Amino acid sequence: MTDTVSPGKLSRQELYDRIRQSSKDEVILEEMIRLGFWPEGEGAPAPAAEAIRNRAEAIRELAELQRQNAALGDPVRALKEMHKRRKAEAMARRQETRRRHAEARQTRAFAWYERRKRDVLYLGEDVSQGLHSRTAVVPLRDGLPPLADAKALADAMGIALAELRFLAFNRKVASVNHYQRFTIPKKSGGERLISAPMPRLKRAQYWVLDNILGHVPLHEAAHGFAPERSTLTNARNHVGRDVVINLDLKDFFPTLTYVRVKGLFEALGYAEAVAIPLALLCTEPMVDEVTLDGERHYIADGPRLLPQGAPTSPAITNLICRKLDRRLAGLARTLGFVYSRYADDMTFSGSGEAVKKIGTLLKAVNGIVEAEGFTVHPDKTRVMRRSARQEVTGLTVNEAVAVPRDLMRRYRAVLQQVERHGPAGKHFGPGKDVIRSLLGFGHFAVMVDPESGAPLLQRAQQLAARYAPTPSVLRPTRAAFRKAAAAGQTPPGRQWTPAVRPPPAPDPVLVALARQEEKKQAAQAHAAAASPSRPPNVPPPSLGSIPVNGPWGPGTADAARAAKKKRPPWYVTTLVILLALLLAVAIAPAGPAIAGGLLYFYFSRWWKR
Repeated sequence: MTDTVSPGKLSRQELYDRIRQSSKDEVILEEMIRLGFWPEGEGAPAPAAEAIRNRAEAIRELAELQRQNAALGDPVRALKEMHKRRKAEAMARRQETRRRHAEARQTRAFAWYERRKRDVLYLGEDVSQGLHSRTAVVPLRDGLPPLADAKALADAMGIALAELRFLAFNRKVASVNHYQRFTIPKKSGGERLISAPMPRLKRAQYWVLDNILGHVPLHEAAHGFAPERSTLTNARNHVGRDVVINLDLKDFFPTLTYVRVKGLFEALGYAEAVAIPLALLCTEPMVDEVTLDGERHYIADGPRLLPQGAPTSPAITNLICRKLDRRLAGLARTLGFVYSRYADDMTFSGSGEAVKKIGTLLKAVNGIVEAEGFTVHPDKTRVMRRSARQEVTGLTVNEAVAVPRDLMRRYRAVLQQVERHGPAGKHFGPGKDVIRSLLGFGHFAVMVDPESGAPLLQRAQQLAARYAPTPSVLRPTRAAFRKAAAAGQTPPGRQWTPAVRPPPAPDPVLVALARQEEKKQAAQAHAAAASPSRPPNVPPPSLGSIPVNGPWGPGTADAARAAKKKRPPWYVTTLVILLALLLAVAIAPAGPAIAGGLLYFYFSRWWKR
């Protein structure tokens, strides 16, 4: 940069030469620094855009101040402006509040939608209180699959979460029933209600049975519905005893309610979020079937119970009765008896001194059974001594385990009749298909006594080959269905899948506000296109070019008041009119013309002002 010299000491030519050597802006900057208008060491100001923006802002502020000044001159107008401004602010706040509340509703709806996709939040009245709890009371038992929540349970089963919710939902009144109910005759008379689950629910129950219930060890005294245990193993414990006592638990399956089943799954180490849907899958209330307006409805009649006919029910009874078995087995050892249980049939046997303690045993058994939440059937307690036939779960145990003789004689008789005359009109047991009944009993006889039962089974198989229809190959066998269910696989065939719930619709308030905003923007764009004002790219006029009474001036009301102040007083106007009338009367005939010219001249000057 050149040395700064006072402009007063330079001629015009020298100043031009200095500008040529650098630039006009640099010379101006040097002089501003020399005179103290710009800090030394800083460069030139930013481009003119910043100055233009500052200038436009100043113009707008000046226009607003002029508008406010004009409003203060008119109190009525100022009050209207204040009311208008407050109303606009209130409307804006109201609009913002509506928008904020609508956005909150929309956020909650989407959060609920996303949560429903991964959680089961409600499964019906009186059973949903613990669905939020994911903390187990006890550690998970070894060998059981870890399940954190209902979503993990559904994934392990190979079904959708919506399907699990559908199968486990507790309804007081339903139009869909997951069980087929029918009755079969009892040996002692009467009928037994069987509740067979539909395939979809049975698939879920098979998974529970083979992946959870089947991995929990049973008490050694339990022989019913357990692997490698049967009526034969149960009867072998009581062969050759002096006394055999049979007791029956009254209403065994209905005694085990939903609360006890849920407690079982919690005792295995599952949190309530998993134990509740598991217990709901394995229980069902008694229902009354009602037809109304041609539609069938199922009304719950009582609490949820273990259905007799579900594949999970026997395993659940064995696990719930573990404490009962442990206490009764300890009692039997103390008194010199042997104890075993097959489902709801309890058997005690003893010899020698134990025979004298039958009364003590029965009294203690009743107390233990009632303490465990069961009841001994008063009409089905039998004390069988060695002098009579001793029978345990349908097998005689006097000297050895054997099928009762009368039953074997009847079986041979039916076999011979079918061999001679065919299966028409023949019956054996409760089944309707005599061939299948003969085959089943033949296998049972071989299991009890292979030597005597094998020839009978061979004859039954020959009858089956001759008369039984060809088995269907279209439907999967029970073993294949159970295997696929335990592996979490979908069985072959068409399977109903629940519809996916759509996301929540946009909030109507947000939709209306969006439409209003679109209309407002469209109106502004239309007004900008139709307005004759300056284009948006043209900068606003300079401060000096703003007219006092123009668009940024005081306004129409101020101009009217200014014009009113320039009008002549009323008495001047009155004198002019009277003078014109006198001239019109006094001077004739040119008086009217002179008066008219005078008035025209006066009012034209007034109008120009």
